[in-house]
Amino acid sequence: MILLTFNIINHHRKFRKNELINDDKILKITENNVSSILRILENHHVLASFFIEISLVEKVKPLIKKIVSKGHEIALYNDNSEISEIETVKRNTEDFIEKIIRGIRQKDVTVSVNDLKNLEFSYVSNIENANILFPFKRLKRSTEIFEENGLSIIPESISPYSQIPYNDFVFQVVPLKFYQNMVVETLKNEDFVLIYLNSWQFTDLEKHQFQVPFYRKYNSGRRMENKLEDFLQWMNENEFAFSRMKDFVF
Repeated sequence: MILLTFNIINHHRKFRKNELINDDKILKITENNVSSILRILENHHVLASFFIEISLVEKVKPLIKKIVSKGHEIALYNDNSEISEIETVKRNTEDFIEKIIRGIRQKDVTVSVNDLKNLEFSYVSNIENANILFPFKRLKRSTEIFEENGLSIIPESISPYSQIPYNDFVFQVVPLKFYQNMVVETLKNEDFVLIYLNSWQFTDLEKHQFQVPFYRKYNSGRRMENKLEDFLQWMNENEFAFSRMKDFVF
């Protein structure tokens, strides 16, 4: 099973280079990127899960509605938010989309499993930092889903032979053929492959002058769109199944 997921994060704090790019412009770029992703997913009849940063949720409600209308899952992305803010955003968003939010994703883990369980989340998808060196470190840890206090903990997937994780940077930089081989070898040994990408990777970084490391500009923008198109086409041709996170866990 392929669990394809996308992070929609707040560019304001991390990727703005100068004051000429205001919040409205950054928000428009985000909306355009997600619209491109949705178009690609629809072209290949693939459902995915979208993790939206908590500080961004109120600003992208029309986009959330669009994502839900296409049949995709909405989940939350915690970037150091207080538990009270997480609770408020979760309840308000559930009322808005008229669906229960099952999942939350964290990178620098700040909220305990007990607190997340009390907020009635069903699963946690924790991810790790991906700089120029980290993605190619050989990792050895469990990739199996386990339960803690009734909450499903879903770790990042790792290729069992190359020991390379399936993070956003790896998808962006490694040759597609190599990435396809990673998927094949993983599915021979595991029940699922969890893949996550960031919506900002689909930005034309030269045009908008976001401040990102040079190695992050490689294969971004339209090239990233084309690579995702080619990957999904290959997946469908080989009849690999996709699932939203909430459906797979339950």
